[in-house]
Amino acid sequence: MYNQQLETFIAVAEAGSFSKAGEKLYITSTAVIKQINILEERLQVKLFSRSNKGVALTKAGESFYKDTKYILQYMDDSVRRARQTMHREETVIRIGTSPMTPAQVLLDLWPSLHKECPSLQFQLVPFENTPENAKEILEHLGDHIDMVAGIFDEDLLKQRKCQGLILRREPICLAVSLNHPLSANNRLTMQDLYGQSMMLIRPGAFHEVDLLREELRKQYPKIDLKEFSFYNTEIFNQCEKGESLLMAVKNWENVHPLLKIIPVEWDHSIPFGLLYSAHPSDTVQKCINSIKKIYNLKVHAR
Repeated sequence: MYNQQLETFIAVAEAGSFSKAGEKLYITSTAVIKQINILEERLQVKLFSRSNKGVALTKAGESFYKDTKYILQYMDDSVRRARQTMHREETVIRIGTSPMTPAQVLLDLWPSLHKECPSLQFQLVPFENTPENAKEILEHLGDHIDMVAGIFDEDLLKQRKCQGLILRREPICLAVSLNHPLSANNRLTMQDLYGQSMMLIRPGAFHEVDLLREELRKQYPKIDLKEFSFYNTEIFNQCEKGESLLMAVKNWENVHPLLKIIPVEWDHSIPFGLLYSAHPSDTVQKCINSIKKIYNLKVHAR
């Protein structure tokens, strides 16, 4: 892959003969001589003195030989390091993480994953949870971020053109300010919610939430329903500062220190798992397959 004339020069210098260098390089002595002539012409330096006994390096040739040996060795080392770096990059999975998409589920899986895929590495990539970022990241999974953990449904996967691996179903809970009277409860009944204001994400965001909204409107009109467009830190701040309850999942209990996430006595849940590209890399697909295997073993062990 290097300059062919330099490799030919080294071979001649070490063999002391055009013909022996040709044998080593599997080319004719005529081809060797041609390569050396071209090199000397380009360098404007006489590298060899020729005689009937063979060829010998000139003083300039000796100097050039030492430097060329170093250059070729340095190039070999550079290629080796580049290949090692490429291999490391190919085994690294970039995990997007934000307050609403914590990577803890993958970190919990790490010991089992490492047994399945010893070369696998995780790199956490923090991002700000904005509507624009969420859309960009999910629609381009595999470019800068390979995987994100979070809640999703089939509609979201279709909209963002990505795949999702369901790890479990998260019961839909309510986040309550620690200053709210209901924060003393460890579980909420429907009667507890009468007269309360509840924030649900906008219609069409998640099918499971739309089913909950429909049930509440029909059967529990005493609950005041409000809508918001997107989960971010500001929504959690609104919940903490105001009196409204906020639809949440247990996985978000560390998002805001002044909120308590409490289960509710209703039969509503939402898929939670890993979102990844519709066309994942071999490394990402291998990781997904290993996670499926780990979860199947857990299920069968119960």
